[in-house]
Amino acid sequence: MAKILIAGCGDVGTSLGTALVEKGHYVVGLRRHPPVEKMGIHFIAVDLTNPAELTELETDFDQVFFLAAPSQHDLPAYRDVYDSGLKNLLYRFSKSRHNPHWISVSSTSVYGQSDGEWVDEDSLTEPRRYNGELQLLAEQRVLAENKGNLVVRFAGIYGPGRKRMLRMAVKGGPIQYRPPYYTNRIHKEDCIGVLMFLLEKRLDGKKLYSHYLASDDGSAPMWEVVSWLAKKLKCRPPEIKQVDKDATQNKRCCNKRLKELGYSFQYPTYKEGYPQLIDEFNNS
Repeated sequence: MAKILIAGCGDVGTSLGTALVEKGHYVVGLRRHPPVEKMGIHFIAVDLTNPAELTELETDFDQVFFLAAPSQHDLPAYRDVYDSGLKNLLYRFSKSRHNPHWISVSSTSVYGQSDGEWVDEDSLTEPRRYNGELQLLAEQRVLAENKGNLVVRFAGIYGPGRKRMLRMAVKGGPIQYRPPYYTNRIHKEDCIGVLMFLLEKRLDGKKLYSHYLASDDGSAPMWEVVSWLAKKLKCRPPEIKQVDKDATQNKRCCNKRLKELGYSFQYPTYKEGYPQLIDEFNNS
């Protein structure tokens, strides 16, 4: 049994914590507003941006998962999480002289490629926006603390309660058709699966890389995905968006390293992951 801290125990973190508890681990979850239902997790109400709230936090953990996410999609919110919050937590551990292993969640926004290139863990990271810049800075801080720590770069997360693409399909607005604009995603259950898998490999003594890119097998053009969803939802297909010759194509994410390690996706593509979500959407 390991003593595990989940810093940022929100939607994905709580589901991860529940899975870890079921495996027999002792789990502490940091969250600004802990839920009423504890699910076996020992929640602590903490605002990571306030170092005073971390002074009494125990530090004798075997493993830390950093899953904190911004409350809003703006620069101050991203700074709060990936700059102030992370620094405060790292400082708390350095002061106590405990140095647990970290698995820190980042995202594919650290890549700036936009011409349809394939990217992997060794690809150049030159983010184009503040969110990617701050997440890349957070990655560097975690790995500077201990070169054995891990960073997991998630593609766009979808799953229960995440309806953006479904709403887009229902709306039926214009979508870029040519050149293709690629999208990359991972189901929430596979997010949890990947984190559990990497933890188990580490506990088994497997030598791991510092970075893992976690995206399913289905990198696909936005037009293809929205058209498929519209058909399943029995909506009108999207319209073709008029773009100029310099339109960006985004990137395509390669998960070869993760799969070679032995991870098998529960939802390999959007075609396996969306049917249940479509049923829930139709019944909501």
